[in-house]
Amino acid sequence: MKPTLLFAAVLLAGQNALAAAPLRTDHPIVGTWRFELPDGSCHEMYRIRSDGTALITSAAEIAESEFVIDDQPDGDGFYRSNDKIVKDNGKLDCTGEVTAVGHQIQSFIVFHPSNNMFLMCQRRDMASCIGPFIRVRGTEI
Repeated sequence: MKPTLLFAAVLLAGQNALAAAPLRTDHPIVGTWRFELPDGSCHEMYRIRSDGTALITSAAEIAESEFVIDDQPDGDGFYRSNDKIVKDNGKLDCTGEVTAVGHQIQSFIVFHPSNNMFLMCQRRDMASCIGPFIRVRGTEI
């Protein structure tokens, strides 16, 4: 299973309408995150903003998304998240693919206790996850 822009390798596509939802400024997802492919050949950067939008770079691809995420985790520590690509430059990502504008995904995020790493999961279980996504300090979002 190989990861693609916005975790598409492990996430479910959806067709429902999605509008960005503002987050509390101290939500643990807000910030800049780096995900490196397991073979080290490429990395992706996720700049996740408190206004419910994100800027994602993956190889030559640059995309923007709108998302909603739970304010608090469920009893097992997972945050449900829904994401929709709203802009894309049409260039190839780390896996050699282009993410289509309008593509929607649902995932479940689980944070390390430090809030400096997270895993992105297809289901609410650790067996369906990719990561880690590591917080990048000293960058503007």
